[in-house]
Amino acid sequence: MTTTRNPFVALVDWTINGVTFLTPVFDLLVRVYVARVFWLSGQTKIQSWDSTLMLFEYEYAVPILPFDVAAYAATGVELVAPVMLVLGLGTRLGALSLFALNYVATISYPDINIAGIKDHMLWGTMLAFSFFHGPGKLSVDHLIRRKILN
Repeated sequence: MTTTRNPFVALVDWTINGVTFLTPVFDLLVRVYVARVFWLSGQTKIQSWDSTLMLFEYEYAVPILPFDVAAYAATGVELVAPVMLVLGLGTRLGALSLFALNYVATISYPDINIAGIKDHMLWGTMLAFSFFHGPGKLSVDHLIRRKILN
């Protein structure tokens, strides 16, 4: 006996399979988008290091750390963690590092406007997504995990 499939069920199944197929691409796009933001910020810092030090000393109110240590730490995170995100290598560590940096940047800049806060909230959400969801299948982390488990 042959059963015919309900066309609505077939459409729903096709849609779910399509979304599932595209999930790794979405994961990668989220990682690349947020990585680009921080990478460009790190590039700006190293292009004008004297200005960066001056901003950290007089403009930003980074808690606990001396201004020069904060400048080096922030720049280092902005140059290393985005590469980790794009490659999907140590993704959760990279996302967590950038999330912490993003939070400190938000509370340390006294003149941040509402648009800046919204940007930082978006980036924080994207970083939290990468941290909790993981890098997805298009990542070095995924390849390493497959090699270890198989």
